Amino acid sequence: MMPLLIDIVSWALIAAGSAFVVIGAVGVVRMPDVYTRMHAASVSETLGAGLLVAGFILQAGFTLVTLKLLFILGLFFFTAPVVTHALAQAALHEDIEPVLSDDRRNDRATDTVAGQPEKTNARPSS
Repeated sequence: MMPLLIDIVSWALIAAGSAFVVIGAVGVVRMPDVYTRMHAASVSETLGAGLLVAGFILQAGFTLVTLKLLFILGLFFFTAPVVTHALAQAALHEDIEPVLSDDRRNDRATDTVAGQPEKTNARPSS
């Protein structure tokens, strides 16, 4: 009974980890700029890798393989944020601005007509 429960839990973790990795890949393709792509990839891939390794550990049992998997997970958790930070710094160094901040500035610029402030529905106070 216990091996069946371990198999069910481990495969659920592997399936959930795989889902997060796929969601991260879709996020990388669908997001508009480098910053949101990095965010989508780093958050979902870190959680996905953690769930995958947890499922693999349950499948392997508590052996030397488990120690190796924990070492790989530790490497991933320490290197992934550093790589993401370095990539963001490189994008900032190249003056790449987020797409969404440009859209907000353009929206504010078009809200006024010929330098006139935007009209509101507020009644003047008497």
